[in-house]
Amino acid sequence: MATKSASAYRCTECGWQTPKWVGRCGECQSWGTVVSSAENEGIGRAVRATVLDAARIARPITEISSDVAAHWATGIGEFDRVLGGGLVPGAAILLSGEPGVGKSTLLLEVAAKAAEEHLRVLYVSAEESVSQVKLRAERTHSLSPTLMLAAETDLATVLGQIDAVQPHLVVVDSVQTVSSSSLDSAAGSPTQVREVASSLIRVAKERSIPLLLVGHVTKDGSIAGPRVLEHLVDVVCQFEGDRQTALRFVRALKNRFGPTDEVGCFEMSADGIAEVPDPSGLFLSRGSDAVSGTCVTVALEGRRALPVEVQALIVKTPSPNPRRVTNGVDSSRVAMILAVLERRAHIALNDKDVYVSTVGGVKLTEPGADLAIALALASAANDRPLAHDLAAFGEISLAGEVRPVASSRTRAAEAKRLGFTTIIDDEARQLTRALSRAFGGR
Repeated sequence: MATKSASAYRCTECGWQTPKWVGRCGECQSWGTVVSSAENEGIGRAVRATVLDAARIARPITEISSDVAAHWATGIGEFDRVLGGGLVPGAAILLSGEPGVGKSTLLLEVAAKAAEEHLRVLYVSAEESVSQVKLRAERTHSLSPTLMLAAETDLATVLGQIDAVQPHLVVVDSVQTVSSSSLDSAAGSPTQVREVASSLIRVAKERSIPLLLVGHVTKDGSIAGPRVLEHLVDVVCQFEGDRQTALRFVRALKNRFGPTDEVGCFEMSADGIAEVPDPSGLFLSRGSDAVSGTCVTVALEGRRALPVEVQALIVKTPSPNPRRVTNGVDSSRVAMILAVLERRAHIALNDKDVYVSTVGGVKLTEPGADLAIALALASAANDRPLAHDLAAFGEISLAGEVRPVASSRTRAAEAKRLGFTTIIDDEARQLTRALSRAFGGR
């Protein structure tokens, strides 16, 4: 009777096994994750229990002190907001984002702030030389004698730097460019990323050192490397931004020490990256003269309410196929709102070009901006400006109803704080009633 041959290759992402090498995993469809497996199949030997000393025996959770895991502020309030209050000793934090978005600049300023508090900080750059990092530090005014720089790509050398410096904070830029000489694969491969991350996290946990890792992203926006990387770290932060604007957002996708619905706002400048505690002015362009086609809504980014101005322009066109151009809003939702306006509010727009945009480059993806878009379109179609103190938020259904949205009280409070005394929301019930209230009717 023939015996079953052992699987010589396995996927590092999902564990799928195959007797021969393939370029793509047959289970999770990941490319380049099938590697040689040295694991032997069969029943392993029984594992004997280890005799524990008194210090390692499990204790009641009520007797364990949490003072060791207390947050300490980084000095950058917006980053602390996302982390849940600051850095936790022994925490591993992964910051990912598109190339050039500002990851290295932000972490260099975090390292400089910690060094200003007379803490030893080790900044390991595996992508730039120490002189290149110093040039950026001079430009962003991030120089400090206790900020130690090293340009290393070997894992053993990085661990040796940690032993030599004995830092209070470690920054590694980036985890995909550090490799271990004990493995034959190239830097950035799933095996190397897993080995480098697990070794650095183990040292950080043993010595209670906060560890900040920079992570690359693939072309579809996901974090490069094996999925286990996100499981190994304690916090996963995503750095988002548009190259055409200076605005940057940092949001937590995973956080073992705080909420995951907070968003930090930053602005890129010639002197580095600056936090924006109150970004309200970035998304509003209210002049003294009333202009038709503008309406203010209050959007939610995590738990933060942000006022955003929506602008609409409608131009009559002789073309049989009028244009629908959007910037910062979902084009499909704008098409739906146009259909509702024409069918329920009797505003004919089928022979006009429609342009809808937001101010400041912010992107509105939630349905709470539907009502503001509809009011801006109606204002542009009738060439009647809305009041300066008017703000609107609400979801519009195909039946022409105005539905409530999440955190209505938070949105209304933020609007009133900024001086918007007239608020139109789901209390209007119907789109026609909301239009009547917006243009001075009852």
